[in-house]
Amino acid sequence: MSGYETLRWDVDADGIATLTLDRPDALNAFDLTMARELEQVFLTDARDDAVRAVVVTGAGRAFCAGMDLSAEGNVFGLDETVDPTPEDLRAHLTEPPYHDGVRDTGGRVTLAIHALPKPVIAAINGAAVGIGATMTLAMDIRMASTKARVGFVFGRLGIVPEAASTWFLPRIVGIQQALEWVYAADILTAEQAHAGRLLRSVHEPDDLLPAAYDLARSFVVGRSPVALGLAKQMLYRNGAVADPLEAHLSDSLAMFHTSIGDGKEGVAAFREKRAPEFVGRASSLPRIFP
Repeated sequence: MSGYETLRWDVDADGIATLTLDRPDALNAFDLTMARELEQVFLTDARDDAVRAVVVTGAGRAFCAGMDLSAEGNVFGLDETVDPTPEDLRAHLTEPPYHDGVRDTGGRVTLAIHALPKPVIAAINGAAVGIGATMTLAMDIRMASTKARVGFVFGRLGIVPEAASTWFLPRIVGIQQALEWVYAADILTAEQAHAGRLLRSVHEPDDLLPAAYDLARSFVVGRSPVALGLAKQMLYRNGAVADPLEAHLSDSLAMFHTSIGDGKEGVAAFREKRAPEFVGRASSLPRIFP
């Protein structure tokens, strides 16, 4: 259950949360309310220590058909009275009018997803176009139904890829594939998206969510939330540093802190041939980066 207008939020006994985009009559199109609610859910509900992983899917036959273009005025919710410069935005990122009137709403959502120190799995059940596609790039795993269709269609609208997708997409599929998909602005079948390495796997429609839940449980049941959260941070951060020494520095701090925390229990459980009982919390990760 949830108090959201455009989302449903449920958590099972294993701590696997299901976040459902819930505007089925509009093919779960992304509007400003959904933007605010998605950012909020990843900054609040998903950070509860009872939540171990999040599976994101769509109600009805679509995942998310992109931005709702029926809104009056600037459909992206941007303030057309300002003329922002790069310096203005960087200096006043969290201040009005820049925070709500200039910053890309999709990017605020994907930054919140990316910052969550827990696994996030996209279960793409149908059309995922525009922001419907780019929001999944900040998720750790993408799985799809055979009925899914994915499109980076910004070129057809005269706009650019958003939601920090120019950071995520090349890292997932490589620069050549990312450029081709953005230049062409075509709608991809699930098979094409899988061949391009955007998707981990493709499933029959009825099998998609069960497969996503099984994968999520394999990530978190019997695992340390602290070790998992640090590993996520390290893989994303260290994959982009200029020298392996930078990875070594964060590795060293992460190993130090886990070895005196959940690592002690993990080693004891291994020696005693029993299941570990980890007590660390994802909300209390040690700081390993400057």
